[in-house]
Amino acid sequence: MRASFILSEIGIGLRRNLTMTIAVIVTTAVSLAFFGFGLLFNRQVDTMKGFWYDKVEVSVFLCGQDSSAPSCAAGEVSQAQRDQIESELRAMPEVKNVFYESKQQAFTRFKQQFKDSAISDNITADQMPESFRVKLKDPQQFPIVATAFAGRDGIEQVQDQKALLEKFFRVLNALKLGAWGLAGVMIVVAVLLISNTIRVAAFSRRRETGIMKLVGASSFSIQLPFLLEGAIAGLIGASLATGALATFQWLVVENQARPNFPFTDFVSWGDMWRTVPAMVLLGVALAALASFFTLRKYLRV
Repeated sequence: MRASFILSEIGIGLRRNLTMTIAVIVTTAVSLAFFGFGLLFNRQVDTMKGFWYDKVEVSVFLCGQDSSAPSCAAGEVSQAQRDQIESELRAMPEVKNVFYESKQQAFTRFKQQFKDSAISDNITADQMPESFRVKLKDPQQFPIVATAFAGRDGIEQVQDQKALLEKFFRVLNALKLGAWGLAGVMIVVAVLLISNTIRVAAFSRRRETGIMKLVGASSFSIQLPFLLEGAIAGLIGASLATGALATFQWLVVENQARPNFPFTDFVSWGDMWRTVPAMVLLGVALAALASFFTLRKYLRV
C-alpha cells in the first residue's frame, strides 16, 4: 500500500471528524498531563524524602526551670547529668554525631526563625530549653535512642524529627494518590472518546472500506489508516501535555518554589524530561489499542 494513499486516508478521516478529533486530542492531553503530574509529584516526594531524611536529627531536650515532666521533678538538669547524657549518647553505635545546643544558642536560632513575629519579643534566653541534637547513622534507629533516654532524670523529652516529617509526607502521599486517581479517570474517558471517534469514522467510511475489500485489500491495509489516526491524535495530545508539564516546571518550580523555599530540594528539568517518554508512549499506545479493538468490533472486514 502506497504511503501517499495512507496519508490521504488519514487526512480525510481527521478532517471529516474534526470536532471529535479535537475533543480526543484535548481529553488525551488533559489525561496525560495529570499522568505526568502524578509521575513528577511522585518524584518530588522521593526527592524531598531523600533531602530531609538525610538531615533528620533526634532532639534530646533537657530539663529546665519550668519543665513539668515527671523526669524533671528534681528541677533543672545538673552539670553531672548533662555530662553523663552526652557521654552515653556519643558511646552509642547508632549515633553518628552529637551537638549540644545551649539556651543562648537555642534563643539565637529562635530569634532568627521568628524575627518577623511578635512572639520573639516575649521570649528570653532563660526560657529556651537546652538540648542535644543527635544525628543517627540510620534514622530508623530512633526507637533505640528513645528507649535508652526517654523518662530519665534530667531529660524532659526525646523528639524524633522523622515522626514530624512522616505526617507531612502522609499528606503529600494522599495528594499523590489523588492525582493518580484523577489521571486514571481521565485516561478512561480518553479511551472511550477515542473508541467512539474511531467507530464513527469507520461507519462514515463503510462504503470505501467495502470497495477496498472487494478489490482484495487486506484487513490490515483497511485498518491501518484508522489506527494511525488514533495514534496521531494521541501523539498530539502527548505533545500538548508535555508543553503543560514544561510550563509548570518553568513557572512554578523554577521561578516560584525553588527561589522562595531554598531550604528544601525540588525536581529538576532532568526529572521532568524523564517523564515525557512515558507520557508519549502511553498516549500513542492507548490511542492505537483503543482504535484496534474498536475496529475489530465495528469494522467488519
